[in-house]
Amino acid sequence: MENPEEKGHHSDTAESEGGGKNSTAHFSLLPETKTAAAADDCVVEISLDVPEDSVAVHSVKTATAAAAGEVQDPELNILPAKGMEKKSSSGSSFARNASSTIRQVSLGMKRLASVTRRPQPAGRLHRTESAATHALNGLKFINKTGGGGGGGGAAAAWAGVEQRFKKITSTTNGLLPRSHFGECIGMNEESKEFAGELFDTLARRRHIAGDSITNVQLKEFWDEINDQSFDSRLQTFFDMVDKDADGRITEDEVREIITLSACANKLTNIQNQADEYARLIMEELDPNNIGYIMIENLETLLLQGPGKSSLASASTRNLSKMLSEKLKVTKEHPLKMWCRDNFHYFLIDNWKRVWVMGMWIGVMGALFGYKYVEYKRKDDVFEVMGHCVCMAKGAAETLKLNMALILLPVCRNTITWLRNKTRLGVAVPFDDNLNFHKVIAIAIAIGVGIHGISHLSCDFPRLLNASPEKYEPLEPYFGKNQPTNYGQFVKGWEGVTGILMVILMAISFTLASPWFRRNRVKLPKPLNKITGFNAFWYSHHLFIIVYTLLIIHGIKLYLTHQWYKKTTWMYLAVPVALYGGERLFKAFRSRVKAVKILKVAVFPGNVLSLHMSKPQGFEYKSGQYIFVNCAAVSPFEWHPFSITSAPSDGYVSVHIRTLGDWTRQLKTTFTKVCQPSPTGKSGIRSVDYLEGEDNHNCPKVLIDGPYGAPTQDYKDYDVVLLVGLGIGATPMISVVKDIVNNMKALDEAGENENASLEGGTHKRKKTGSHSPSDTQDIKTRRAYFYWVTREQGSFDWFKGVMNEVAEMDHKGVIEMHNYCTSVYEEGDARSALIAMLQSINHAKNGVDVVSGTRVKSHFDKPNWREVYKSIAVNHPNARVGVFYCGAPPPVRELKQLASDFSHKTTTKFEFHKENF
Repeated sequence: MENPEEKGHHSDTAESEGGGKNSTAHFSLLPETKTAAAADDCVVEISLDVPEDSVAVHSVKTATAAAAGEVQDPELNILPAKGMEKKSSSGSSFARNASSTIRQVSLGMKRLASVTRRPQPAGRLHRTESAATHALNGLKFINKTGGGGGGGGAAAAWAGVEQRFKKITSTTNGLLPRSHFGECIGMNEESKEFAGELFDTLARRRHIAGDSITNVQLKEFWDEINDQSFDSRLQTFFDMVDKDADGRITEDEVREIITLSACANKLTNIQNQADEYARLIMEELDPNNIGYIMIENLETLLLQGPGKSSLASASTRNLSKMLSEKLKVTKEHPLKMWCRDNFHYFLIDNWKRVWVMGMWIGVMGALFGYKYVEYKRKDDVFEVMGHCVCMAKGAAETLKLNMALILLPVCRNTITWLRNKTRLGVAVPFDDNLNFHKVIAIAIAIGVGIHGISHLSCDFPRLLNASPEKYEPLEPYFGKNQPTNYGQFVKGWEGVTGILMVILMAISFTLASPWFRRNRVKLPKPLNKITGFNAFWYSHHLFIIVYTLLIIHGIKLYLTHQWYKKTTWMYLAVPVALYGGERLFKAFRSRVKAVKILKVAVFPGNVLSLHMSKPQGFEYKSGQYIFVNCAAVSPFEWHPFSITSAPSDGYVSVHIRTLGDWTRQLKTTFTKVCQPSPTGKSGIRSVDYLEGEDNHNCPKVLIDGPYGAPTQDYKDYDVVLLVGLGIGATPMISVVKDIVNNMKALDEAGENENASLEGGTHKRKKTGSHSPSDTQDIKTRRAYFYWVTREQGSFDWFKGVMNEVAEMDHKGVIEMHNYCTSVYEEGDARSALIAMLQSINHAKNGVDVVSGTRVKSHFDKPNWREVYKSIAVNHPNARVGVFYCGAPPPVRELKQLASDFSHKTTTKFEFHKENF
């Protein structure tokens, strides 16, 4: 350790708190620098965790980031990284000295943690620093988004509250009514009742009798609910429950606060079972059955770590103190850094897309250039029509190519066969088929614009205004009589077909845009009929007319008369034949492979579940999807849905959420044949049909598929991260069920625990079960499933799967995480009682109060950076497949994190998303 008077200093203290001792160590390394400003630019703060007798890096942040509240990733600094940059000799020397000092600091802190630890009396729960910190974080009355927002800390938050106070009280003589208290302090409408109870609690303490307060009283309220003292917040929360202010909480008061919290968090099931859960809390905190609980009992529950019952003792103390280290920043040319950090990584992540797009653009450019040069060499034509005709003909040649190519990405059977039966998937991004389809559509729109504008605004006017001498060589193309107006061009086959194609494609392109397809454009009746999926579906079938007109347009050319130079039909022949064959095959297969409805269920959240018989020879992989048709709704419409059953199940199931006209009518049609749930649970209706039982009352359903999707390739990865948002969990559920079924098969076969768990390529017995004998080619060893939904009722959709995983997975192969975003983040006072109740009920009954399953739920949204970080730390040098299905918002973050962690750690993340 260096002497304090040289390059650093060290101090340590020991303080007593709540019967335990906490140690604090301060270290700093001061490099030789001439100015304070230069030194400040190099400050890095490192936070260490010292649980029991170990030391771990908790966080690393620069001084600038620390001031702004930004935390760096510690694991990214300690994991072996790819492509470490070279430092200057002085910087390297200083880093080595810093590393040596940190090791000494770690040993010193470990010694302090060991020395200051003292035996605790049995049965007593002490308020250790870590426990108090956890409890304090669990009683925040104002979350991070409330109270004013923005930067500036407490002052800025109060400024926002004051601004809202002035706005609200502008018509109430400067008095804030109780009904607007929640709005004023930054709570949303759902928390109005909770805010009212908080208002009453704070008013009782100050003996305020009325339902209004002044600005001064509001400031007192604000200071109290933002008090950083654990005892103060605990007392405030206790007083909220203890409405009669007698210092005791009865079962009725517990029931009332449970109902209030459940209402604020939109947890209907908990609200309906408030009596049962109130008794549970009283049994836990009032074991002597005296009829009430005291603040000490509530403190006991809050002071325990997350996820532990009050019966468990707190045995871990976290000690995190900040260390300062002076490091020199590596200097590098900005252009070189950009190339390394952006362009290089972009090529690594997108090389499949790059070569496909490059080849496509190259072919278009070659065709355009070929036609341009060809017409430039036609002296008679070029002299009159100039470069305009060259541009028009070059664009026309690219249009022929793109009108042929645009059909290939939607030949789903062909793509599925190529994905499953060939190795082309290694180099071809089949997952981007629909994206490529859209890019080609954009290129077609650009080509049509160039072609049409070049003709109408350039070469046709030159032709109309040409002198008789210049026009004479063009008589074989346009006739002996020189055109005198545009009408003569429009009346011909070329003009009529061209204009009609432009109109039909404009309609199809417009209704296929996200604004119209997803009903984002709100139009008055009856114009609202042109928005939604139905309008997109039917307008897209105008392509039949468009391709007919295109062939006619390509035959009736002004400047080309030889049949072998009329190449439009040559471009279109193979793609049109392939697409037409697929449509015929689809129609034939769906009627031959008839399905019988085995089970129908209608769940909360407007979700319809259909269990259908598996057609003879129907085989699929987890993650694939099928098209569903119901003639009772529409005999022509087919809609895609992910398969939620596993390949080894004896049935095929889909879960369909009501999002449009077709799905709404389908749900209504099947609801008529369903009966209310025998358990009496609200929102659930179902009907089961036994083998051989007549179900003629059930609507007839046809299916077509299966078709390939990104998730089906999960077996190629060592570790998989499955992320489903709402109904987007459907393909992930199939994967999870497949893993569970193979766990059963492996257990039955007596395979050792290192055997593979994915059986997509296993031979199947006649009973439909997997055979675990052929597992050597399967890589998957660990799965993480994150399901994020905003409604508590959504967990009913796959409750059986969740419970089965929890019961079967004794080896910890599948890690399940449920997130309910309607519940306020962990740490918010509005969800504090829900968290307590969740902890008690899960410890006692093994059931989560939010999801109703054995899988414990989390509140708010996942911290995706922490998720990636954990996987990178636990699985170094592994290939991790990240599969996402759901709404678009999280895609950018998940994809960026996959790229960042792949480049900065030894774990390779590969991101895939469903087109949802």
